Formats: sequence, structure tokens, C-alpha cells
Amino acid sequence: MNTALSPVSAQPELFPLTIMTQHGCLLHATSGLTPYAQRTIRRAINLLDKYLRQPGISFTSSTAARDWLRLQLARQEREVFMVLYLDNQHRLLENETLFAGSVNHVQVHSRGVVKSALRFNAAAVVLAHNHPSGDPEPSKADRQLTGRLKEILSVVDVKTLDHLVVGLEDIVSFAERGWI
Repeated sequence: MNTALSPVSAQPELFPLTIMTQHGCLLHATSGLTPYAQRTIRRAINLLDKYLRQPGISFTSSTAARDWLRLQLARQEREVFMVLYLDNQHRLLENETLFAGSVNHVQVHSRGVVKSALRFNAAAVVLAHNHPSGDPEPSKADRQLTGRLKEILSVVDVKTLDHLVVGLEDIVSFAERGWI
């Protein structure tokens, strides 16, 4: 499932209200910005989102994945688990939000992750989820889940490159911490 956004308003450079809310980008009148400034910011966000969602974009560094995931997950109200499916050159084949949970937990099923990786013929994956509390520090359960998914995916020759936990201000990379 490609979750690429397609604006539905009469002005293609503006996000629909629901998308702006989802990404925490609604600019209220009390923000002190003029309507022109608000439109300019919305256009910039739309262009960035369009560029970062393109299939074929390379995730050859954790910085590229961080930028993309920050845009997708930082302002979610519930915890969600997303997978980026990559080819052998770490180019994006597809992305998918596989599971959604509550404000502090998401149930992840290994079978669903493997099934989707095979469906997209992925050579590698980047796992990601958010912490709506804002604190990106991984829990013990996050680390155990990552180890289990890495092991299971390796059985079907899919490499787990990283697991990124997205908070409001920061993102923690399992690979950078030497956990993958």
C-alpha cells in the first residue's frame, strides 16, 4: 500500500485539513503568521513530502530515513508501526503502516511483517514506530521485538537495516546504538 498523499483541495499546493492535522502542521490564526506565510509553509511541506515519498528514493543513510520518518510519524496521536521495504541498493520499493495501537502501545505481529516483505520482494527493511509521549527512548519490549523480527526476516533473506523510534524532537536509531 503506497500512502502517497494526493491533495484533494482546489489548490493543489495545499494539504487537506486532515493531512495537515495528522502531520501537526496546522497553523492556527493565533500563530501570528499571515495567510500568505501559512500557504508558503504548506507548499514547502507538500513538496518535501512528495519528494520523500517517491518510490526509488535511496535510504543509504540513517539521515534520509530519519527525515522521511519524522515527517510521517512525529505528530501521530497513537503509536503506529511502519516498515520501509527496500531493494538491494536500499531504494524505497514501498512503505506501509502495518499496525496501529494506543497512546503507549502497538501490537506487532511478526507474520504480517514477513508476509509484506515477501509481497514487496524486499531485500531489506527499515522498521519504525513512534512514541506519542515524545520520548524516543526504546523500551525493553522494543528491543526484544526488533531482535525477533531481525531473526525471522533473515530466514527469508530480508536484511533488517535499522529500527527507528520517532519522538517529538528526536529519533533513536538501533543501528547507531549497535543493537542491529
